[in-house]
Amino acid sequence: RVLRQRPLQRGPRGTRTVTRRPNREFVSVHTDPAVPGVGTILLNRPPTNALTRQVYRELTSAAEEAAGRSEIAAVILYGGHEIFCAGDDVPELRTLSAKEAAVGARVRHRAFEAVTSIPKPTVAAVTGYALGSGLTLALSADWRVSGDNVRVGATEILAGLIPGGGGMARLVRVVGASRAKELVYSGRFVDAKEALALGLLDELVAPDGVYDAAVAWARRFVDAPPTALAAAKAVIDGLLTAKPKQIAEERRRYVEVFAANQGTA
Repeated sequence: RVLRQRPLQRGPRGTRTVTRRPNREFVSVHTDPAVPGVGTILLNRPPTNALTRQVYRELTSAAEEAAGRSEIAAVILYGGHEIFCAGDDVPELRTLSAKEAAVGARVRHRAFEAVTSIPKPTVAAVTGYALGSGLTLALSADWRVSGDNVRVGATEILAGLIPGGGGMARLVRVVGASRAKELVYSGRFVDAKEALALGLLDELVAPDGVYDAAVAWARRFVDAPPTALAAAKAVIDGLLTAKPKQIAEERRRYVEVFAANQGTA
């Protein structure tokens, strides 16, 4: 099956990319000969890059591929020029039973953990929107560069749900408990300037320069000692990682809310 892809928004050079394509439909790993050492995990499920159980499994596979390829020293997460990720595919969620939602919650968590566990510097190139689980995906990266016109938000409550996949723990680490509660309770959209002030984003650039800015960030670490980078990342992340009991409680609460929302509790 041929994967139709949007361009990687390279600069005026218009360089070609080299792509390995395992059996994945919506997520691929790219390298560019003009930018050695940098790999891009591209999420390509138009029009909004909504996340399904299949997409989460493909994200896990792509993250593991990027982690294991020795020629990749730093990794970009990218959803294309128009949108990073609008979150979970809510219509698909509505077709699931509570038992299936519980399985999906584990698949979601594995995907975010696989991205977080890439033992290399990672940067999310955020365009358009990063909402719900899309924001959690962006927060799974080490750094987030975005256009100055983006909107982000923990929007799950607008669908009668709560963040899953460790999303609330990541929010608390970044913005603190009080602000995390306000964002989760309201589900409001946050503009780029406020997101930068809160720490949800780390760098703002012109909308057309997001991918190139992510490349510039990633290239800084291409020649750094990989073992030292991996060790530093593991130690820092280890100080911040939610405990398994906390993740299990979040998952239990998510399924409980899902079931109640579906009228099956």
